[in-house]
Amino acid sequence: MKVNQIKETIQIPIREIELEGELIIPSDAKGIVLFAHGSGSSRFSPRNQLVASYLRELHLGTFLIDLLTAEEEKIDLITREIRFDVELLANRLMEITQWLLRDKRGQFLPIGYFGSSTGAAAALIAAAKMEKTLSAVVSRGGRPDLASRFLPQVQTPTLLIVGGADRGVIELNEEAFDLLSAFKKIEIIPDATHLFEEPGALETVANLAGKWFLQYLSK
Repeated sequence: MKVNQIKETIQIPIREIELEGELIIPSDAKGIVLFAHGSGSSRFSPRNQLVASYLRELHLGTFLIDLLTAEEEKIDLITREIRFDVELLANRLMEITQWLLRDKRGQFLPIGYFGSSTGAAAALIAAAKMEKTLSAVVSRGGRPDLASRFLPQVQTPTLLIVGGADRGVIELNEEAFDLLSAFKKIEIIPDATHLFEEPGALETVANLAGKWFLQYLSK
């Protein structure tokens, strides 16, 4: 039986720009997961959509929003600079979170972050600055090392998921893991590469993330 849900395309004004995203909240949602996309990705990414769909089956709302405008995306495709401005991305993520906390659709639900690549660094910086506002963070193939100076301040339970064949990124995640002072866990998926394109790899990511969010996103 299909669960009733809110599904809307949302535009959030942030100073001189406007960011757009897709908010889907099941009527019986236990919480909301806000996606912080990685470098060169977007809310339309099949990987993000697959994970979001799985989370909604677990009665979790999802908010897939692009942290860059369409114009910034065009510039970034050439320069590849904005995607690594993780503090800019974190500030935008915090403003989106504050909007969600004020909005009637999400204000009474606990919030988690699902970050990938450089978006994971932005999610962890935001978690550090917002202290106990968040309930959980999951990083998928992330670059938490880019948030290294903020990691000791993170109080939010954090799960780092890395591909077993993602050499270099594994080590960066292990170093970041040691800096985290919050309750933490690292999961390495055997033979998976950075984008988790191998058969079953992304489904494993979704399953691990779902369990983490269900454990920590409770009313």
